Order: sequence, then structure tokens, then C-alpha cells
Amino acid sequence: MSLQLPPLSLYIHIPWCVRKCPYCDFNSHHAGDALPETDYVAALALDLTQEKALAQGRSIQTVFFGGGTPSLFSAGAIGRILEQVDNTIGLASDAEITLEANPGTFEQERFSGYRRAGVNRLSIGIQSFQNHQLEKLGRIHGGQEALGAVDMARRAGFDNLNLDLMHGLPDQTTAEARADLDQAIALSPEHLSWYQLTIEPNTHFYSAPPLLPVEDTLADIQEMGEARLAEAGYEQYEVSAYARHGQFARHNLNYWTYGDYLGIGAGAHGKITLPGESRITRRWKTRLPEHYLSRAAAFTEQSGTGAIIAGRHPLLAGEETLEAGGLPLDYLLNVLRLNEGVAPERFTERTGLALDHISRQWQTLAAKGLVRPAEERLATTPLGRRFLNDVLAAF
Repeated sequence: MSLQLPPLSLYIHIPWCVRKCPYCDFNSHHAGDALPETDYVAALALDLTQEKALAQGRSIQTVFFGGGTPSLFSAGAIGRILEQVDNTIGLASDAEITLEANPGTFEQERFSGYRRAGVNRLSIGIQSFQNHQLEKLGRIHGGQEALGAVDMARRAGFDNLNLDLMHGLPDQTTAEARADLDQAIALSPEHLSWYQLTIEPNTHFYSAPPLLPVEDTLADIQEMGEARLAEAGYEQYEVSAYARHGQFARHNLNYWTYGDYLGIGAGAHGKITLPGESRITRRWKTRLPEHYLSRAAAFTEQSGTGAIIAGRHPLLAGEETLEAGGLPLDYLLNVLRLNEGVAPERFTERTGLALDHISRQWQTLAAKGLVRPAEERLATTPLGRRFLNDVLAAF
């Protein structure tokens, strides 16, 4: 298996929220009265130091602060984290640096501080502009706060803005979904993440499910939304991602094109290519914040913050090597989310496998009109995008 090193990104998890939303299955926890901001920044620095060798000489091309609610952390803390990243591994001069923020946890000076700290892309979790829907979703902000957050972000100097917006909300009509989209479009963000609410295990909605729209209504909403966004100049380049003027999310594109990423923070996941060992690994960190912090503190007390001990990452919870038999599906799960897919030669570059490993299944799917010919692109057709799960099941 001959592997090539892909670009490298960094995901940083901030695991606290003011309140856990009933639909959320992310690793997020109630913030309480005081956040251990200083201790957590120190733990992240230790985590990154232990991961340094995995960069294999590459600089970080994109950074994404996710959560939880990263905007609960001060601009000073975000700045210290980015400084540590640059000093430990190195940030590309044009690195895309995204921070997730919620309208209920912001103020003008904080947004300006994030911009000064080096954040150049803001992702605001609006979900809906309608107060009755926000209440059902357990959000801590209202529609007017959402509008105010966008205005403040612009005044703080952000010219690369993503808005997260949900559809298929409890009892939502097509007209209500369109009203949300119309309001989002009127704000003219560079990027929109427009995705359907799904009920996930281990959430409050899973144990007490709300009444969601019927399938026909969901299909009408999807069709209406895609047409409305296209009309407004937003290109759909991924299942739920739309952008104007080619301002695609570079961080997410690296995920979807099977690039590498380090993951630091409680419960963070990473994916790393190791050409010298002819393998690709996935690794993940200790999930609970209190365990993450206590392990970091104990290691630092014993060994020092900058200590690196081979084979002894104190915050690593697990690691697995992706076997050759599962690599094609793992690869296609990502790249087939993209409307245009990828060039066929990328399959071998990123997996180390010959294209022959998927040629038989691909030809069968192409004959059904679900994928494009492999010699052109590894991509679905519009029909295949509608039945993506069926396409993936073939592998």
C-alpha cells in the first residue's frame, strides 16, 4: 500500500454549553457557574505537544473550534491556543481559522477580540429565526438575538461568515422553512449550512420525540430550499453545505476529501496517514472534561507540560488502524458527500489502494444511473445523491 501525505487540519473541541439542547448528541456538557478556562487551555497545549510528531513536518492548513460552545471561552484564551498551535506545529500563512458561536453567548467586544486573536471565519448556530421553533429546540437565544449576532460579527470585521440553519423542525411547514431561508439569505452570509433535524440516540428528543413533518412535507422543504438557495446564488457543493463566490469551508473540504486532521480536546477525534508504516489510523481522546483535565494535570505534575514520552499519550482514549477491507467505504463515506466528488486518482493517493478495489461495485452502480463513470469522477449523479445510503451500501 503506497500512501501519500494529504493536507493537515486541526480540530479543537470546547465541550461546554450554557444548556444542552434536546436534539444534540455531541460531546457537550453543562458549563456551570465557572469554566476551567486556564486549566483547559493548558491541557490543550499538552495534548497538542503529544500529537506534534503526527504532523510529519506539515503545517496546519485549517483550524476549527467546535463544541459545545467555543464562544464561551474568552478571546484571550482562543488567542493563547492559536499561539500554541503556531509555536508547536505551525500555522499556514493563509490558514482558515473557524470558531463556532451561539447568538446567546456573545457580545460585540468578544467578537472583535476573536478577530484580533486570529479567527477569520465565524460559524453562528442560528438554527431558526422563529421564536416558537427556537423554544422547541431548547435554544437560549431568540430571533432578534440571531440578527444582532450577524450584525455584530460584521462590525467586528468578519467577512467570511457561516450560518447554521435547520429544517424539518417540529410541525414545520414549507412556508415556515422558506421564511427561515429568506431571512438567512437577506443577511448575505458567505456560507450556509442548511440541514435537516434528525433524532439521534442518547438525546432528549430520542426519549421524548417531537412531532416532525411527514415525509412528503420534508421532501417539499428540501426541493424548495435547494431551488431558493440556487436562485440566491448559493452553490450546493455538499449534502448540506452552500456557498457564494466559491467560499467553500476549507476545513470541512479537507474532511470530505479524506485529508488528515489532528483532534485535541475532550472527546476529539483525529485521522492520520502514516506512509512510513503504510497505514491510516483514527484516534480519539478522553471524553469527559473532568477526566481530560485531571489526566492532563497529573501528567504535567509528573513529567512537565512540554514532556513527550513515546507511547504514553496521557489523554488518548483509543486508536485503530483502518484495515484495507474497510478503507474503500471509509473513503467514499466522505468524498461522496461532495456534489462533484473527486478525481479518480485521488482514491489511490489517499487510501494506497488500486481503483480496482471498487471497480466492480462502481460499474454496477453506474449502470443503474447512481454514479458517474469512474474514469471521469468518483461522484454520484443527482439520482445517486437522493439515494446515497443505497450507493454506500454497495461497499
